[in-house]
Formats: sequence, C-alpha cells, structure tokens
Amino acid sequence: MRRLSSILLSLIVLSLTSGCWDNNELDEYGYVQAIAIDQSEDNQIEITTHFYNPSSKMAAGDTASAASKGTNIRTSGETFFEAIREIPAKFGRKAKWDHMRVILIGEQLARSLSIREVLDFFSRDHEPRGTILPLIAEQSAAPFLNIKPFIENTIGQQYKKMETTSAHYSAKTSDIPLYDLAMQLSSPSKTSAIPYLHKSSLDDEAKISGVALIQDGKMVGLLREQETETFMMLTGKYRDGVLEFPCMNHAGKQLSKKETLEVLTFSSKLTPTVKDDHVFVDVDVAFEGTIGELRCSHLKTIKDISLFEQTIKEQVEKQLEHTLTTFKTNKVDALGIGNQIYRRNPKLWNRLEPTWDQKLAQMQFKTKVNVKVVSTGMNTGTIFGTKEK
Repeated sequence: MRRLSSILLSLIVLSLTSGCWDNNELDEYGYVQAIAIDQSEDNQIEITTHFYNPSSKMAAGDTASAASKGTNIRTSGETFFEAIREIPAKFGRKAKWDHMRVILIGEQLARSLSIREVLDFFSRDHEPRGTILPLIAEQSAAPFLNIKPFIENTIGQQYKKMETTSAHYSAKTSDIPLYDLAMQLSSPSKTSAIPYLHKSSLDDEAKISGVALIQDGKMVGLLREQETETFMMLTGKYRDGVLEFPCMNHAGKQLSKKETLEVLTFSSKLTPTVKDDHVFVDVDVAFEGTIGELRCSHLKTIKDISLFEQTIKEQVEKQLEHTLTTFKTNKVDALGIGNQIYRRNPKLWNRLEPTWDQKLAQMQFKTKVNVKVVSTGMNTGTIFGTKEK
C-alpha cells in the first residue's frame, strides 16, 4: 500500500512539472547585440538593430572575419516603439533585448533631440538591462554597425570591451551604464558624459576615446582624449593610466621630447564652498607612479627625483586648468558641483539654481597636485643603454 501511494505521488508531481508553460521556441527570437539610433531628414527615428547570428559557420581555412556572426536590420518610425515593431516584418523574428551590449546614438540626433526621448523605451521595457553601455557616435550611428569586429563575435560585444578596457587602463574615455546615465540626467546638475565613438585619424578605424558632454538631455560639447584624462581625474574615476610630460633642459625650458609616468595609485577630491553666492572649489589631486620611460632625464639623486616630480606636477596642473576652463566657458557642470551643494544644503541650491549657468562661468577653482615617484622601474635612473656617471 505504501509503495502504491509513493508511485501515485510521484506521478502527480511529474505531471505538474512536465512540459513548458508557454510555446515560444528559440527560433522565434532574434537576440540583439547592439542598436544604432539616428534621426532622418524628415525627423523620423531610424534604428539599425544588430542581431547575433548563431547559425553562421566559417569553413576550414576561411580567413573571413567574425562579422558574419552579426546581422543588421534597419527600420524607422515616428516613434521608437513603432520602429521596433517593424522588425518582425523584415527579420521574421521578435527582437529580444536582454543580451544587448551597447546603444549607439548618432551625434546629429544627440545635438538636436533629447536623448531622454530615445532612451525612454529601455527604461520601461522589462527585457533591457540597466548595465547596457550607451555611446555617442560621430555624425551618424548606423555606419558603425557595419564595421567588422577585431576579435569578438559581434561588433556590439567589441564596442563594449573597447569602452570598458579603455576607461580602465588608459583613462581616454569613461564608461557609464544606462542606469547611471539615468541618475545623472535626473540629478540637480542634469549633466552627464557619454563615451564617444569615432573614426581614428591615424587609420580610419573605429575608436572609443573622449566623451560627449550631455546637458539637460542634449549634447553640448566634446572632450578629446587629453581633456578626458583630466576629466576622469576630477571626477574620481581615474584608475590606471600613463601621464605624458615634456622633457626639461637645465634652464627649465621644455623640449620636444616627452617622458612618461605609469600611475599606480590615484585619489582626488572636490570641495565646493559658497560665499556671498559665489562658488569656490578646492581641487586636491594626488597620485603615485613608476617611471614608464626616460628620454632625457637622469634620476641619480633625491634632488633629481624632486625636480622630476615638479615637472609632472606642473604639467598636470596645466591640464586641469585647461579642462576646468572648458567647463566654465561652455557653462557645463560636468563635475557635479551642483549635486554636491544640493546634497549638503538643498535650500542653498534652490537659491543658486536659477542663475547656475552664470555661477558656472564665474566659478573659481584652486588646484593642488601631489606627485610621488615610487620607482624608476629599474635599478638605475638613467636612460636605457647609457652608462652611469
């Protein structure tokens, strides 16, 4: 009797767990890796959706690139959702968004239309993840999805790796997931910086460097590589990088040659104060590093190293002042000074906010840079192949 009861119970459990709760098969979906968003001449939203193509196989000895792993489908509509709903009519599958890597937004669209409008779908739909990485693409975004990836299976994955590694190891750009972008655009300063995808002037290859400045949803400026490096310092996002600085002769004049310092540790702090409705900001930057290469300096004594550190300090101060002047000129609160004031004193921020653009233009910064060389990278402080005296 007990055995029969056990068998019946097992059959009941199996009947409840067997089968699928729906009838959707894998071949009903197309898995999105990337999407490019542009605006047409008649103000329609144009999207190019890059799907993963798992059926593509490369024959033995075939030297073709892995670009065949991706397929582009182009659609358009008056709204973003309308353009998406057109995908099954051209592709024969429903777009599935939960494996998407990057969102490319054309520069022309970003300068004329609020990116809040085109990104709204990704915050409402249940499939897209908040970790998707947005990018601003030079001029139009769609052509960048036609580029063949170097090593990844799809160009979407390639761009994701390019952005994250460039931000981490060279500080030539930033990396900002979708949920961070939403928080920055809704903050009191309403300012954000999105990595910039463009063609390299050296070889015309796709490159992610610099950041596009977004103010109140629209692109208002662009920081190139060197300015982005100091921007990363000022915002405390600088992790690893290499600083270039000019050689100095005995008279203290700059030479055409440059030397480098590899940064090992870094810290920064911005402290705003308000006096009589004028904003003052103390900028404290400190880093330690090891020498990357010497081309003209000889570091034999403590005095030599001290002068070497002073040269680096002066170069970093110049870079910081240049980037800060850019922010003041464009009246862009890219550093989130307004956010800090709001968190500390909301009433004070409410008084400053109506004329915040003017406050940004008049803002005074006081920079303090501390540099320490912890190692020459070798047991000698002379240039490679030169004899110590």
